[in-house]
Amino acid sequence: MAELLTQLGYFGQAAGQVFNPSTLLIVAGAVVLGLVVGAIPGLTGTMALALLINLTYTMSTPDAVAFLLGVYVGGVSGGLFSAIMLNIPGTPNAAATALDGFPLAKQGKGGQAIFGGVFASFLGTILSCCLMMILTPFVYKVALKFQNWERFLLAVFGIMICGNMSVDSTPLKGWNVGFLGFFCALIGVDKIQNTPRFLFGIKDLMAGVTLIPALIGMFGIAEVLCTLQDKDPYTLSDSMGSFFPTKSELKSLLKPVPRSALIGCGVGAIPGAGEDIAAWLSYSIGRSRSKEGEKFSKGSFEGLSCSETANNACIAGAMIPMLTLAIPGSAQAAMFLAALNLHGVKPGPLLATTSPTFMYVVGVTILVAAFVMFLLSFVVTKPMVTILKINRKILMPIVVAMTVIGAFASRQQIFDIKLMFVFGLIGFVLRKRGFSLASMTLGLILGGDADTYFRQALTQVQGNLFMMLKRPIGDILLVVVLYTLISGIRKSIKGSATNDAIAQSEAEIETRAETGEV
Repeated sequence: MAELLTQLGYFGQAAGQVFNPSTLLIVAGAVVLGLVVGAIPGLTGTMALALLINLTYTMSTPDAVAFLLGVYVGGVSGGLFSAIMLNIPGTPNAAATALDGFPLAKQGKGGQAIFGGVFASFLGTILSCCLMMILTPFVYKVALKFQNWERFLLAVFGIMICGNMSVDSTPLKGWNVGFLGFFCALIGVDKIQNTPRFLFGIKDLMAGVTLIPALIGMFGIAEVLCTLQDKDPYTLSDSMGSFFPTKSELKSLLKPVPRSALIGCGVGAIPGAGEDIAAWLSYSIGRSRSKEGEKFSKGSFEGLSCSETANNACIAGAMIPMLTLAIPGSAQAAMFLAALNLHGVKPGPLLATTSPTFMYVVGVTILVAAFVMFLLSFVVTKPMVTILKINRKILMPIVVAMTVIGAFASRQQIFDIKLMFVFGLIGFVLRKRGFSLASMTLGLILGGDADTYFRQALTQVQGNLFMMLKRPIGDILLVVVLYTLISGIRKSIKGSATNDAIAQSEAEIETRAETGEV
């Protein structure tokens, strides 16, 4: 009982910090900005956070948290506008939304589809946020038992599971780029022995790979290059229809919400899985469980709700491992973690002791952002339609200028701009080859600390690896890592065999066509 009262006290203090006019105004402005960015194809929420982190330098920590979480919530929700009206997801997490949203828009129900998507997004965010604030204090207690060996294994597990959950990519490909990011994080001066490593003769790398320019490059420059390569024209229908669904449509919207919110929150808690995986998993389960599964992909409000509830529920879910273990649950949560580090906030097991109200500040801010998003979405819908018509040839050069400013602002060094472009090219090549950038992001964030944890753990046991196997939590994590490795290898082999069979079949068809047999 005393513990419950203590937590309620922390919640009250957090609410007092968030519910002041200036913070609420910051949340409102950030949500609108996130909605606009999320709605424009090619400008993802991850990219927005990477570019806008530098704007928070002069803000207090609560205001910076309010701004970034507002952009986060708005960015995830904004993707539904272009997904429904253009059949082009503004963000990857809205791809499943387009399956039912666009058919509804073609039926003259674009306004109802937008209302349904926004309403489902709102409910998913609220439910998962409540789950986050209930579960996180218990996770903190477990996390406090983690020492260097367990933290190292957890970092490795984060990269492994991220590779295993990658969309359109085999686990092996996810692991490759994950440990590529891990290696990049080791560049610079060694934190334990204070000696330089992997500099390749470049003195500017003494400070290591600066996280913000690298992330801006991977998600900003790479996104611009990929977007400019897309030559498919698109047109926007001006027919919106009514904004309010009928009773039966509203019932269909509400039916999958509890299940999809649990799925989204659970997937969000898996390091690196992200909102797009949450949306697709929820959509797939919803289709198999629904009595009207045959209507999915043809204009189903239930299918629309499955996607939008889950991808927004993932926001709060991704905060659980980030706050308790300093392992982000998604690429956007990784950006938020980087911003917190800039403001001197160190998420992890000790955060509950050093700043017991911070988790509730995050939770209350997400709740406020969800309400603001719900109210403002209907105000900005028509202006959003106009924004969606902007020619990308005009928009993308502006984005490039913003990336340069964002990379330079972090340390005011020209080298960071060069670093940004290098990682932009790396990100572009990886995306074109079907690799997961989320895995590389996790590797960059976790690599340096994981290296330090492992070497400190070795020092504690005087190099005796068998001594580490006497820790029960570490043994459990080691078994989980090994299981993930084995299952991922099997999945990669199976996927490779399937691809080879498909390629062989296509080659046979081409040969038969050339010889006139078909």
